[in-house]
Amino acid sequence: MTHINPDPEPERTSGLEPGGGVPPGETPPAESSMPEAGPQETHNPPKGWAKGPLTLIIVLVVLIAAFFLAYALALIL
Repeated sequence: MTHINPDPEPERTSGLEPGGGVPPGETPPAESSMPEAGPQETHNPPKGWAKGPLTLIIVLVVLIAAFFLAYALALIL
């Protein structure tokens, strides 16, 4: 695996002052892309929500909605 240095070389990049600064009116050199940002993650692919937690959330929402509906009906009657 080869690594590409994303920093420009001051000796070969026009418009850079000593120390790597850019004088006013100059466009700084573009960043290179980082094709080797990290290893590809294959052991943990995204597959969405698991059935257990999603079912628990839905049941909890239905119970809360039923509580508020019963409370509203109790206030009306």
